[in-house]
Order: sequence, then C-alpha cells, then structure tokens
Amino acid sequence: MRKIIALLMSLTVIAGVTACSDKSSESSPSESTTQQVTTEAEHTTALVNRMNAEELGSVKKHALTLLDEPEDTAHTVAVEKDMIAIDDALAKYKGYLEDGTLTEEEYNKCVEYTEEQRANGEETVIDAVYVLIDGCYYTGLVPPFDYDGGELEFSEAIYVGDSDGGDEDGYKSEYYTVPDAEAYFEHYRKQLEKEGNNAAEVDSKVRQSRLVFDAIMNKTYEELPEGTVNFDDPNSVAQYFGDPFADYRSVWEYDRAEVEAIKDSVEEYEFYDSELDRTFLVHVILPPNYKKNYTYPMVFLTDGVWRFGNTPALRRAMEDGEAAEVILATLAFDYKTDSTDLSTRYSTLVIERDGLLDFVTDNVMPYLCEQYNIDNELSTLFGHSDGGVFAHNALFKSDKYENQPFGKYIIGSPSFWGLYDDDFDLDVQGCLNDYGYFDRNEKLGKAVFLCGGSLEDPDYEEQYRGHDTTLEGLEKLYERLQLHDAYVTYKLYESHHYQYIPEMLLEYLRETYPA
Repeated sequence: MRKIIALLMSLTVIAGVTACSDKSSESSPSESTTQQVTTEAEHTTALVNRMNAEELGSVKKHALTLLDEPEDTAHTVAVEKDMIAIDDALAKYKGYLEDGTLTEEEYNKCVEYTEEQRANGEETVIDAVYVLIDGCYYTGLVPPFDYDGGELEFSEAIYVGDSDGGDEDGYKSEYYTVPDAEAYFEHYRKQLEKEGNNAAEVDSKVRQSRLVFDAIMNKTYEELPEGTVNFDDPNSVAQYFGDPFADYRSVWEYDRAEVEAIKDSVEEYEFYDSELDRTFLVHVILPPNYKKNYTYPMVFLTDGVWRFGNTPALRRAMEDGEAAEVILATLAFDYKTDSTDLSTRYSTLVIERDGLLDFVTDNVMPYLCEQYNIDNELSTLFGHSDGGVFAHNALFKSDKYENQPFGKYIIGSPSFWGLYDDDFDLDVQGCLNDYGYFDRNEKLGKAVFLCGGSLEDPDYEEQYRGHDTTLEGLEKLYERLQLHDAYVTYKLYESHHYQYIPEMLLEYLRETYPA
C-alpha cells in the first residue's frame, strides 16, 4: 500500500497562514497563495490510489447517518457453510464419540441426520457454519437453513463442573424443543441472564439471534466462500469479535440543529484499512456553492468525533463571505468504536502513526481526489494533541511519499510527552530530530501553523515525568523550524488544552483562505 520515494522538494514555499501570529519566521508565502482558491478545471488528480482490492471493495458512501437512531441502521448477515463428504462426516462423528467429544445420544442424532441427507441424494453435509453480523462473529444458535419459524429442537452446552456426566471441560448437552422462534428467544434471554450477562449484553445477543433467524428464514443472508472465516490466522481473528450493535454516535459532540442545517451537504464514507485492521469514517462537507467542475482546497481534520461539530461554523463563515469556499473533511473511527477513548486514539494516532500516515496519504486522499477536484498544494492537514503528534509525523515524513496530499499543516498542542512510553519503541529521538527531514532536504516545502493554549501545561502535569511539557515541546519545534528558515507561524491562545480550537479554526480559515 505504501510506496516510499525520496523526492527533491521544491524550493518554492507553498501557501501558508498569512497573519494570526505575533511569532513568525521571516520567510513569506508566495503572492498567489491567498488569491483565488477556487478555480474551474477538468477533473484530474496527481495522487496515486494505492488501496488494495479488499480496501477498494469495502468503501461505502452514503448520506450522513450520525443523526440516525441505532435501530435505523441496516445490518448484514453473512454465512459460511463448510461442507464435508458424508462418509468423512460419519468417520469424524465416530472419532468424536470415541474421544468423548460427543455423547451416545449426540452421536446418534448426527448419524441420523447425515443418513437422511444421503437418502435425499446429498453427497455432502455441513461440517461447520460461521455467521457474521456486520463482520462480527455470531456465537448464538443457528437454526436449520430450511427453518420456517415453527417448532424447533436444539441443544445447548450446559456447564456442570467436572462430573455429572460432563466432558473434561465440565459441560454436557441439554436438548430442548420449543413451539416457535419467539419461544426460543425467550428461552435464550433467560439462559443469558442465568449466565450473568448484564442487561445491555442480553439485549444485544437476543437482537443478534433475531437478526440471524430472520435472515435464514427469509433467505436474505450473504453466502461466503469456504475459508473466508479463518480462526487459525492470529492476525485476522480479532476482527471477528465485537458487538455488531455497538453504537457510539452518542459520544460525538455537535449541535444537532447546526448539523441538521448542513446535512444535505455532508457525504459520509466508510474506509477499511487492512494494515491497521480498522474501519474509519470520513465526513466530507461541501461548500455552500459547490460545483463539481471547480477545484477547491480541502481542510482535513483528525478527531472527527469533536471536529465534525466545528464544521457548521466553518461552513457558515463561507456562506457569510468571511472566507473562500473550501471542502472540509473529518476523520474518525467508525460508529462501532468509541472515538473518544484515549487508549484507542493513542494507539492509532501515536503508536501506529506511520500506518495511519500510509492510510491517509495513499488511500483516503487519493480516493477523495477521485471524487472531488482538490487542490492539494493549498490543502491543510490538522491534528491536535495525539493528533498533533500525528500531524508532526505526517509533515516531516511527507518527503518519503510520491503522493503529496497537503501543502499546509496545523500542529495543535502536540503531546510529544506521550512518546516516552517504556512499553513501546516510539522513536522519541527521531521525533526530536523531526525524523531527519532536514538531513534529507535543504528546505521545508510546506507551510506550518503551530498553536496551543497558554494555560494548558498544568492540564497534563502528571504525564510529563520530567520531560518537556506540551508548550515546551511546541516552543522547541518552533525554534527548530526557524533555524531552517521554514515558513512557520506560531500562536498561543488564552485557553487550556482544547478550548481554543473552534476560535483557531475559524481564524485560520479566514486568514488562510480569505474571501
């Protein structure tokens, strides 16, 4: 997916922030950078899409679903049936009987069913069934594939300790017959409660069971090829486990009325990245007078769980003539993942920042450039806190990529102190040397805006452990960039760690992309 190519960076300084700071280097942006940012042009892109077939096939585009209730979301059921020759199946059952895996009663039932299939002219029977709901492995009962909703006979493994006729794991099978599917769901609910599942877990598991029964009875499930679900591959097992009904829309921070007002201008994308084994959401917010044949800069914001809520105000500034029209985009985890979870953010934005950079540079931005006319040289990447660590990494490794999706970078309150984690090799020294960028290049061909809150250092005092505070790390980065005569601006807002961001983004939009 990643193609690293050493590039000779242009000595021409690319567009930057034109005001908003008392601190700036003496370098000046080119005269054209704050002029016409929207132009009419044919749809072309200089970026090369390096998504593999799986990733391309997984992309979904639809209208905004953030405002939807979880029940409104459609779910998919996929089934893999692994088949086995009838004689091989009978031999397998015999072996299970001999080693105690099957009781005599269970063995007889298996043989009876298999011989019935032979009598019906079948040469194979189902050896194993795997069911996925939205890609998550379903652990409940799978009814027969000819089930019509009526009487149902089924067995359950009941824990009985290490005696009472159970096998060596302390389980034995109990057989039940219920008059219909509804009776089974009620039985299943009671069993789950007995096992100690909490109310949310019980509700989710029963909902999953209803969904699977409905898909099988109505033949609406997707058939998967044999070998699709592979529990023998440790690298792929984790993707199967999770709650398909998990939904974290409620943790997103936004004003509902403001989002309602712009929702028709929002296009929502789902991207799967095989390297990170994660699904991401990208919200693209089109400007007020968007024209498909016009070229626009893009402002790409990480931490969409918070930043998407800032986009209505940014778009309103365009409507009011305070800023030129640009395309806005936010990046977040999908709704099944808590995008506010600090460990998830840290893992992706800091520990796996190189993989995320590959994903944004070679997957997301090339794909979006195929959908919209984007002026990459005038486009901005924004990251804050752990996202600031990512944006710093993206800036100073940008020369290693053929694709150049951004000409501008906002690094907000970077938590460089998070790199001092003894459990991971996070290349602290590389970060402090800006990843050797200036060993490879004479000039930084990008514009940089550094920002932070003047009151924020005490916010994470317990995390510094003798290392630079947030503002000390930011100040040292500014000094390094000045030494290399980079076009950099730097501003502190009277604020704590994140409260300044809405004001800063509006200011940046007005001054970088003036009307």
